[in-house]
Amino acid sequence: MATAQVGFIGLGLMGKPMTRRFLGAGHRVAVANRSRPAVDELAAEGAVPCASPAEVAKQAEVIVTCLPDAPHVEDVVLGPNGLAGSMRPGSVLIDCTSNHPASAIKVAGELAKRGVEMLDAPVSGAPEGAAQGTLSIMVGGPRKTFDRCKPLLDVLGRKVVLVGEAPGSGCIAKLANQILVAITFLGVGEALVFGAKAGLDPAALVEVLGAGLARCGALEVKAPKILSGDFRPGARVRMHVKDLRYALDQARERQVALPGAALVSQMFNAQVANGEGDLDHISIVKVLERMAGVEARARKAS
Repeated sequence: MATAQVGFIGLGLMGKPMTRRFLGAGHRVAVANRSRPAVDELAAEGAVPCASPAEVAKQAEVIVTCLPDAPHVEDVVLGPNGLAGSMRPGSVLIDCTSNHPASAIKVAGELAKRGVEMLDAPVSGAPEGAAQGTLSIMVGGPRKTFDRCKPLLDVLGRKVVLVGEAPGSGCIAKLANQILVAITFLGVGEALVFGAKAGLDPAALVEVLGAGLARCGALEVKAPKILSGDFRPGARVRMHVKDLRYALDQARERQVALPGAALVSQMFNAQVANGEGDLDHISIVKVLERMAGVEARARKAS
């Protein structure tokens, strides 16, 4: 699959840089989005603008979706003027949405009736990773389909792993990712707020913690946002609320206890109620800062 006719639907924080990766690799990419400006922007860079998912399906053999939530995926695929009615037998849908496993299973089943293959392939790595092609991509679906599409996924990700052949497997892996990210963010926030309250410079604390066993991606990538107070979103609080809701639903179904995820879910809910749902999810530190009466910002040099 040196070059392919690719479709991309969902040109948001992640979808736009992912589409640019395909364009940069020489692929012909047909694009559609709920709002038009992102389509026009990418069309100016060489993408083929489309007015609907159905129009994308008529032009592409592999279609990638990256959408906010399960209802959006089902509408784009199964709704009026959606993908399902126009995708050709043998074509493939790769859904990179952080989706509910049950929704992925439903969509895969409907597409299979039409001879269309599907991979649920959520991603992790923030918009920066999407732009650099360094995403982690967790894939669920038939190995044959995975092998066929892996060259395309390699354009987007540094680590592309088939986690299971059952539909929804990639979604389960992404929920596991979101559980770990949530709890790690809480730990980073607690450590920095604790240090700040005790009089330490949080920047010095980040430097030393990052050199020992406490080092982690959250410290490396997100601590600078805490230190500067820059909570512009890479991933929004409200989207992590959705992911943890799905994780807790699945945990109840499987009789798995997730006490840490449940706690962070409530803290994120408090942020949404406080008008902070569109901040970056590392802004969970703000909840801790309010509780402690201190901010974990880097000290200005005197």
